[in-house]
Amino acid sequence: MKVEDVICPFCGCLCDDLVVEVEGERVIGVENGCTLAQEKFMGDHRLGHPIRRTGKEWTPVSYDEAIETAARVLLEADRPLLYGWSGTQGEAQSVGVHLAELLGAVIDNTSTVCHGPSIMAIQEVGHPGCTLGQVKNRADLLIYWGCNPIDAHPRHMSRYTTYADGFFLKDAFRDRKVIVVDIRETESSNIADEFIRIDPGGDYEVLSALRAIVRGKGALVPASVSGVSREQLFRVADLCKAARFGAIFFGLGLTMSPGKQKNIRNAIELTEELNRHTKFTISPMRGHWNVYGSNEVFTWISGYPYAVDFARGIAFYNPGETTAVDILKRGECDACLVVASDPGAHFPRDCCAHLASIPTIQIDPHVNATTHLSHLQIPVAVTGIDAEGTAYRMDGVPIRTRSLFPSRYPTDTEILERIYAIVAREKGP
Repeated sequence: MKVEDVICPFCGCLCDDLVVEVEGERVIGVENGCTLAQEKFMGDHRLGHPIRRTGKEWTPVSYDEAIETAARVLLEADRPLLYGWSGTQGEAQSVGVHLAELLGAVIDNTSTVCHGPSIMAIQEVGHPGCTLGQVKNRADLLIYWGCNPIDAHPRHMSRYTTYADGFFLKDAFRDRKVIVVDIRETESSNIADEFIRIDPGGDYEVLSALRAIVRGKGALVPASVSGVSREQLFRVADLCKAARFGAIFFGLGLTMSPGKQKNIRNAIELTEELNRHTKFTISPMRGHWNVYGSNEVFTWISGYPYAVDFARGIAFYNPGETTAVDILKRGECDACLVVASDPGAHFPRDCCAHLASIPTIQIDPHVNATTHLSHLQIPVAVTGIDAEGTAYRMDGVPIRTRSLFPSRYPTDTEILERIYAIVAREKGP
């Protein structure tokens, strides 16, 4: 059976034009998907049942026993940490925040190691953004800063920018100009009309120089700024001012280089300067398919987008103190629930060592690096494949994913609701 208009639950693009061929409880073909989507749908490395570590061995356990164990671990902890949430549905994220509040726990999502600085900058100066549909139909100048969409978001260019014809751009490949800013050549820079190669850590200086030129203070710009010539900076500024509609997309090369949120603030303020001459927008390239949704859901319920600490009885937020990496590095938490993410593959060594030393429970369909740090893993259905749920695209548009076939696994939401029910019963009214 072929299912059309399937949404891909891998990256923040949430491409919604896939055709997936299903046979029983298995996907046997994917059309229109990138290589990442092919692996997501066709991959066959799912854990078959809950497992618990006993000494150096893994022992199969029932779902009832695994859920009861998870609830007990969280109830007995003085400082539990609930981390992840960017690879699951909004409904599960909602239960997670309520569970953290009930436990007096810290809850954090993967923004803490990706676009957390972007959120902090947006909180300071706002976000002149737009939808990907507006970019597709209107943008004649695109800037990719500190990101490599051909590798990380393979269909971003073909669906929304360089190769996508729009309502006002009938021949997109010829009508659009592409500028790539990076510290090294990439596949994306190879197709750019203008490649700005900057010195590592030089983003803030280059953004400041462009702002000065756009502001009419170009005489203050020296002959070279962080490896970029004055002539190229003026040429790029002229391209930006001559555009009818420009769009900047930025990635971790900007958020995680020296300056962090100040880089993003500077980029947003450059966008504001350009809006004195033409129409310009700026947007982050979100990685996990529903990390934007985790920021939305956390904010609706607690008032804060990530790193929310309920230990005081109210929501408290202070990145650098209540973020998961900082809590783990200080050895502060004494139990951890990891949902739909893989900190074992991305966190610093000290943090992973602490995760391995405390009771860590993982809710995830697959065996991954975090499995080896965990004491208990509970497999679940995959949202967008054998479970439905709500997700947010990288531009903030909510999209409902579908279940392609009946699942033999429970969903994240069902597991978390059962854990919540046990905790609520023990905590009392």
